[in-house]
Amino acid sequence: MASTPSPAPGRLKPTDRPPGDRLPSSQNSHQPSRRAAAVTLVAMCLGAMTTFLLITASVSALSAIQDDLHVSPTGLVWIPSAYTLLVASLVMSAGTIGNLYGRKRAFLAGAAVMIIGSLTVYTAGSTGGVIAGQLVSGLGGALILPNSLAILGAAFPDPHRRTEVVTAWAAASGIGLAAGPLIAGTLLDHFHWNTVFLSTAALAVVTMAAAVFVAESRGPVGRLDIPGQILAALGIAALVYALIEGGHDGYTSPRILIAWFVAAAALSGFVLVERAARTPMLDMGLFRSASFSAVMFAAAVSLFGFTGVAILSVLFYERVQHLSALDVGWRLLAFFGVYVVVAYATGRVIRRTGFKLPLTVGFLVGAAATAGFTTLEPTTPYARVWWLYVLFGAASGMVAAPSTAAALVSVSHERAGMASGAVNAFRQIGSVTGSALLGALLASRLRSRLPDRLDAHHVPRAAWPAVEH
Repeated sequence: MASTPSPAPGRLKPTDRPPGDRLPSSQNSHQPSRRAAAVTLVAMCLGAMTTFLLITASVSALSAIQDDLHVSPTGLVWIPSAYTLLVASLVMSAGTIGNLYGRKRAFLAGAAVMIIGSLTVYTAGSTGGVIAGQLVSGLGGALILPNSLAILGAAFPDPHRRTEVVTAWAAASGIGLAAGPLIAGTLLDHFHWNTVFLSTAALAVVTMAAAVFVAESRGPVGRLDIPGQILAALGIAALVYALIEGGHDGYTSPRILIAWFVAAAALSGFVLVERAARTPMLDMGLFRSASFSAVMFAAAVSLFGFTGVAILSVLFYERVQHLSALDVGWRLLAFFGVYVVVAYATGRVIRRTGFKLPLTVGFLVGAAATAGFTTLEPTTPYARVWWLYVLFGAASGMVAAPSTAAALVSVSHERAGMASGAVNAFRQIGSVTGSALLGALLASRLRSRLPDRLDAHHVPRAAWPAVEH
């Protein structure tokens, strides 16, 4: 991706804002008309909702998919991970495509691809078909996320207004996450599991209708970074493969060790290629800014916990406490609903507090809530832990949304495309590693404890392989 020259090491340009700094007073920047601004914000928020609704909707349908298609625990982890894997691998190149051919055009193409992916899952009759559809949807999500954020960054150059709309965009992702289990639960009560994926297709259609009225924008002239894209995709794919399959084969088994080596080599090669490229997909000079590096780290960690807790909670209540998908959706509303409210509120108060305070408080509160989750037992009633979900949702709102906004505010609006691609890449890397690692650990613990449980219940050893499968 083409970019303007990087700031000198350790220094920030006048437009850069470290996470701990207060925002400057309003500038007399050109702003879109109220109607155009409202349409742009609504369309981009709908795009964010679509990409995140698919995550929790598909997770909520996992039990029904497993019962129908007899999916192994490892295969079950691949279903949500396949989507986030493609998003994480392609999101930076997708931002470049928007810069070259038009961000609105790329956004609309992403929504169309998500419709195709959702319909592919709808017609799937095997685990492979479901994963293939999720991969196609991941391509669509990769096109939507960075371009929606870059469109907002270009439409709202004033730092105050940009921070507010970006946090609203991040809060909209929480609405999608919250709606996913409720929509999936309602559909699963009346229809087959594959109808759950029609909800994503329907929302993508509405998104396309709203985005038609959004103004087109482009970034700096550049070209696709094919070597960088190949290395990024290979490195992330190898990493996710090692995390998921390592839960089955062991993280030190020969083929998993090979995967670790490929991931390390490819990601190291990506850094070297980007540093040498004339038009890099990700300008490594941005990381000379401590604030930008801190924002990327915060974005990855926040989505690691956010997605990981969501997936583990759905599996816990559906497979351990045997609740319906709809009942699980209502319980998780304490998590997602509070996230939406706090994320939006945080965006309004950042002008007075700066970014550092909410990020610090959010991580501390999130750590406390996570410690509380470790006390859960199979019979722990929801009435004893609902407040932990409230705390974790509030913590996520104080971290996920401000870290996204800080990424765009820390660079000039001309570099919004690269910044949005970078922060979305780190967010999705955190998301896919959260679902892959925590899901794999859950499946691994199930396998390790199953033989003792079967023996304690005097199940004949001849029947063990069938039960384990």
